[in-house]
Amino acid sequence: MTSSGARGLLGEIAEVGRDARRGGYTRHVFDDAELELRAWFAERAERLGLAVTTDRNGNVWAWWGEPGPDALVTGSHLDSVPGGGPHDGPLGVVSALAAVERLQTAGFTPSRPVAVVVFAEEEGSRFGIACLGSRLLSGALSAERAASLTDAAGNRFSDVARAASLGSFGADAEALARIGVFVELHVEQGRGLVDLDAPVAVGSTILEHGRWRIDVRGQGNHAGTTALVDRRDPMLPAAYAVLAARRAAAARMGSRATIGRLEPLPGGTNVIASRVSAWLDVRADSEKDTRDIVAEIAAGVAEAAAAEGCEASVVEESYTGEVSFDPRLRDRLDSALGGVPVLPTGAGHDAGVLAAHVPTAMLFVRNPSGISHAPEEGADDAAIDAGVDALVCAIEELA
Repeated sequence: MTSSGARGLLGEIAEVGRDARRGGYTRHVFDDAELELRAWFAERAERLGLAVTTDRNGNVWAWWGEPGPDALVTGSHLDSVPGGGPHDGPLGVVSALAAVERLQTAGFTPSRPVAVVVFAEEEGSRFGIACLGSRLLSGALSAERAASLTDAAGNRFSDVARAASLGSFGADAEALARIGVFVELHVEQGRGLVDLDAPVAVGSTILEHGRWRIDVRGQGNHAGTTALVDRRDPMLPAAYAVLAARRAAAARMGSRATIGRLEPLPGGTNVIASRVSAWLDVRADSEKDTRDIVAEIAAGVAEAAAAEGCEASVVEESYTGEVSFDPRLRDRLDSALGGVPVLPTGAGHDAGVLAAHVPTAMLFVRNPSGISHAPEEGADDAAIDAGVDALVCAIEELA
């Protein structure tokens, strides 16, 4: 398997989790598609002689050499957003496998343990909290909080984890202590490398970001027989929230605020909803801007809800401050790669969670469209090959 092997591996999983309605892929943690990918990863890793284990939080590890301590770990995730693209997550996994085999073929013997990891529920698309596997492992999310999480069908994470044969999930000091350094390769989720005409970059920072759930409660009723003046329609304050998010972010340079998910209850065409839930994603250059955006939206939604005779609440689901990747590791990789662009990102990653505990770095691979979290997401062949080359170089440099 040469560097082009990463493209071959992507081809092997190209039909898993295809979403005929949304386009792209829908692969959520512990659903049929994601379980199929886990099995595929284990089989592929074992072909390379790697020892595969699953930790108490559902993260899958493939070890080249005896597990830790002070291991060099690379990898990413295999789950997706609803209707996501083919590279967000899987590119980092297949590139790691391709890099390991290339090094094995060349006779390279690592001086420290090396592992390829697949983190669970990075996108947070099933249970609402991004990077769930790495947050649990590191203790950033408590087992009690995780146990109470539910998916759209009302399934509790604790029950789903039990069905997936996980034991007592939660902080895993032993697994965390094995990681000496973590390098995550990921498709770029923007146009930075396109504009710079470069195939690969090293990451510098991740913007402040968080998720909030907005619930507006009104009175369900008949769409055809209820006069407008008699309505307590929660959809109106929810619609206000969508527009307020754009206004609040636009007023603060470099900020982003998005409501990408709305759930009316009961959800009938000829029914005035009794409740609407909206999920707000906010990212900014500072905690003050992030908090100010949320506060502005929450105040406006409360006012709009009161005017409609409804009640509203805003609950924080997750929050992560700005992440700066280890500067010495970043500079060491940049030098080993002969000098490449150094780029920030507005996207969250497992590397960002682990950065509070171990030295971490990220490699970004060019995305010609600049589009991500959508079927149009991509990475060109030359950039995929360059990404594997960069990961091979990183492993040789660090292990």
